[in-house]
Amino acid sequence: MVDHIVDLVEKRAKEIVESQLNDKVENLFSWFEPKPFASASMAQVHKVILHSGERIVLKIQRPGIHEIIFEDIKVMYKIASVLEKRIPGLKSFDPIGLVKNFEQSILKELDFINESINVQRFYNNIMEDKHKDQFARAPKVYQSYTTDKILALEYISGIKINKLEELADNGFQQEVIGTRLAKTFFKQIFEYGFFHADPHPGNLLVMPNGHICYLDFGMMGSILPRDIQVFGHLFIAIIKKDVKKIITALQKLSSNSAVENMRDLEFDINEFLEKHYVRTIHKNEMSTVLLELKDIIVAHGLKVPSYFYLFARSLVTIEGVIEKLNPDLDQFELVSPYLHKSVSKRYNPIKMGEKMLNSLYELSNYMEEFPGDLKNAIRKINSGQVKVDLTHKGIDPMVHTLQRITKQLVSAFIAIALLIGSTLFILNDVKPLWRDTSIFGIIGIIIALILAFGMLNNFKKGDYDNT
Repeated sequence: MVDHIVDLVEKRAKEIVESQLNDKVENLFSWFEPKPFASASMAQVHKVILHSGERIVLKIQRPGIHEIIFEDIKVMYKIASVLEKRIPGLKSFDPIGLVKNFEQSILKELDFINESINVQRFYNNIMEDKHKDQFARAPKVYQSYTTDKILALEYISGIKINKLEELADNGFQQEVIGTRLAKTFFKQIFEYGFFHADPHPGNLLVMPNGHICYLDFGMMGSILPRDIQVFGHLFIAIIKKDVKKIITALQKLSSNSAVENMRDLEFDINEFLEKHYVRTIHKNEMSTVLLELKDIIVAHGLKVPSYFYLFARSLVTIEGVIEKLNPDLDQFELVSPYLHKSVSKRYNPIKMGEKMLNSLYELSNYMEEFPGDLKNAIRKINSGQVKVDLTHKGIDPMVHTLQRITKQLVSAFIAIALLIGSTLFILNDVKPLWRDTSIFGIIGIIIALILAFGMLNNFKKGDYDNT
C-alpha cells in the first residue's frame, strides 16, 4: 500500500510543483529530481538546483493526505469518548483533550507555511547566538518557492547522527557529538524558549564542521519567558532537594495552583527525591525525573501547560540518541549553567531597569489620574448618581493639595529608581564605558540629582502648603 502511494506521488511530483508555483518546472529550476531521496507518511523530499546554482530541497505534501488524517482523527475522538465513559480514572488525563491537542498539532504539520515560519524562527535564534557553545544548525528557507503544500529549504549534507561507524570513519568522536547535541537542546529550552519537539535520529545530521543540523520542523514547542525561569528554578530545586521550592515552581507552572492536600503533596515530592538520590541523579535521567514528576502533578490535581508534555517527550527522544553517543554524559552537570543563566536573567540590570521604568510609568499614570478620578467620584455623589451617607467640606483644596503631593511622589519614585538602576549599571560595568564607568549609570545619577534638587526647591517654596 505504501509503495503504491510513493509511486503515485513520484509520477505527480512535477505536476504538484507546477500547480503550486504556477510555472513550468523547467522555468523554475535548472534541474529537478523527480525521484524523492527521502519519504515519510505525509510528504516526500526532492533535490532541486536553482538557475543561480544553489542546491535546495522541496518537501512536497502527498495529495489526499488531509482527508486520510481527518478520518483517522474522527476515529480517535470516538475511542477517546468511549474510554472516558467506561474508565472514569482516565478523566484526569483528559483523553478528548489529548486528541484535540494532537489534532491541532497535526494540522499545523500539514501547513508548510507554518513549518517555514518555525524553520525561520529556529534559524534566527541560532544565527543571533554568537556564543562558543552554539553547535546547532538549521537550513535556510526559500520563501519564494514555499506554499502551504511545498516547503523549499537549503540542501545540507551531513551524516545521520545514529550512523556511528560512518561518524568514526570521518574522524568524529561520539562523546563530543553527544555533548554538543545535549548543549544544542538545552539552549533551545532555557535560552530561546523555542525547541524542536521531534529530535529523533532521522532529523539530526552531523555536518563536516561537527555542528548538528536539525531537520523537519513540523512539531515545535514554545515556552513563555516567565516559565523558562520557573523551569530553571524547578530543576535547581530538584538538584538541591528543596521540596517547598519544587512545589512553588509547580504551582507557578500550573494553570490551577490550588492543592487540596499540601501535606500529601509534600510527602510525595519528598519520596520522589529520596528515591532518586539513593541512586544519585545523574547521566540520562532528566526525562525519568520529569515524567515521574508529571505523575505526581496529575495525581494532585495540578494542571501544567501543554508544552510540558512536548518537552518531556522530546527529552525522552533526544536522551535515547545521547545514550548511544555518550552514555556517561552527566546531563544535570551539563545543564546546570543554562539553568542558572535562565534564572539570573531575571536579575539582569538592564531588564530590571526596564521593568522598574515600566512600573514607574504605570504608577505615575495612575497617581496623576487618581485625583481627577476622586473628584469625578465625589461629583457623582453630589449629583445623586451614587448614594453615600457622607458629609464633606472643602474638598477642592484637598484635591489640589493631593495633586501637588502626587507630583512630588512620582518625582521621588523616579529619582530613587534612577539611582538604583544607575548604581547597578556601574557595578555591572554595563557598556559603553567612560574611564571604566558605565556612561548610562553616570547619566542616570545626574538626572536623579537634578530631580532631587527640583523637589527640594519646590519644598522650600512651600509646594506642600495649602493654597
